Amino acid sequence: MKLTTDAFAAWLDAYKAAWEDQDSDRITSLFTEDAIYRETPFDEPMTGRDAIRDYWITGAVSAQDDITFGYDILAVTGNIGLCRWTARFKRIATGETIMLDGIFRCVYSPDGADDVDGPVCAMFEEWWHRRVE
Repeated sequence: MKLTTDAFAAWLDAYKAAWEDQDSDRITSLFTEDAIYRETPFDEPMTGRDAIRDYWITGAVSAQDDITFGYDILAVTGNIGLCRWTARFKRIATGETIMLDGIFRCVYSPDGADDVDGPVCAMFEEWWHRRVE
């Protein structure tokens, strides 16, 4: 599968909607069954949809409110998409506003769609910085 800029944008739009709606099932549908998800380069990667869902339920969106997400596509080549992304949310426990600015490197399944209409991510890597307001 050769990834197109439009297909990458559609995937990022679905990721945005799932994060902003706090929909862990929708997030996991964007990944292959055995996807590798690396939140930081120093932590062990999560492997598989169940691990990704658990992370999104317990480690990510359950502690967030008023989420906004945006992105700018930097490159698409072969089956790889690269983008700069930003997010802003309120941390529920403290009321602090968190701003994130980072990069996604998404490697898509060469087989195309899995159980969603469009590309599914087989390896997801992100790097980000955080600012607390």
